Amino acid sequence: MKYLDLTHTFRNDMHVYPGDTKPEIRQTTFFDKQGFNCFKISTGMHVGTHMDAPLHMLQNGKKLTDYPPERFFGKGHLIDARNKPITGELLYEKNIVKGDIILIFTGFDKNFGQDSYYMSFPQMSEEFAQKISDLEISIVGMDTPSPDGYPFPIHKILMGNDILIIENLTGLEALLVYKEFDVIALPAKYDCEAAPVRVIVKIIR
Repeated sequence: MKYLDLTHTFRNDMHVYPGDTKPEIRQTTFFDKQGFNCFKISTGMHVGTHMDAPLHMLQNGKKLTDYPPERFFGKGHLIDARNKPITGELLYEKNIVKGDIILIFTGFDKNFGQDSYYMSFPQMSEEFAQKISDLEISIVGMDTPSPDGYPFPIHKILMGNDILIIENLTGLEALLVYKEFDVIALPAKYDCEAAPVRVIVKIIR
């Protein structure tokens, strides 16, 4: 059985969305002094690979802790959006059903860590967002910092239809050679609007 990790490593030097808090990983005890090692993390919830719940954009939206664990597993579909607008046309012949998970591959993750990553990135069309909402998918993930920009109409369409959003995926290119896979996307169990998420793909064939 083959598994792939689509998660950026969480580091001190990670760039963040403009205005967000920069992360800090700091060692607080040291083996040569205290006989053990401990680290402390300080971070906003929208750093690196993370999952957004509806509360992020909707006043009375759900938190991630409002979802049962089975919500974070599902059949995956790769949408190849390299050098293409992210429109409903990309969904043709995908056989997507209720509860599935869509991963959008743009190749933009190669810019992760650069200042330009947050300046101009591929964004999802409202048509695409509405179509996947009509399909009642569970989760949509992208290798970009966001499906849209201010005032975030795409976030609101998706979250209004109870779709969870994963931002800042990486390594989706590796999925191009596979026909079938499952997605495991487990966010940290933080009682808030978003959380870091470890996204693993289980290859079926």
